[in-house]
Amino acid sequence: MQKSDLTELEIEIQDLKLRLARPGATSLPSGNVIKSEVPQQQITSQVQPVAPSSPAPQDDGLHPFDSPMVGTFYRKPSPDDAAFVEVGDVVKKGDVLCIVEAMKVMNEIQSDVAGEIVEILVEDANSIEYGQTLFKVRKS
Repeated sequence: MQKSDLTELEIEIQDLKLRLARPGATSLPSGNVIKSEVPQQQITSQVQPVAPSSPAPQDDGLHPFDSPMVGTFYRKPSPDDAAFVEVGDVVKKGDVLCIVEAMKVMNEIQSDVAGEIVEILVEDANSIEYGQTLFKVRKS
């Protein structure tokens, strides 16, 4: 926005509304707003809906444990401590599996099922998305 001297940008397509504004920017008077209609055909060919990653059908009988938020994934409470869980560990519902740092807040993420950790799908200190599968658990 700085390179083009834009102060505000608002895009509205169907039920999606995106508004960007630079800090300290004042709103444009309604008389100066430029509206542009995009034909429906162009919208469907250019805009792809982004959905949270949904788990694929599970044929292996394993429960995917998905991230409840966006952030940074940590397997340990601190760099010098042991990981919360390892492959092969048996966990109960409510046991802490990892920490997700979001907006400088460390959130302990607890298991929603009891079972055995079969696979850990994310490396320590990596960024994760909402709905991304972090662990695979064989329910007990």
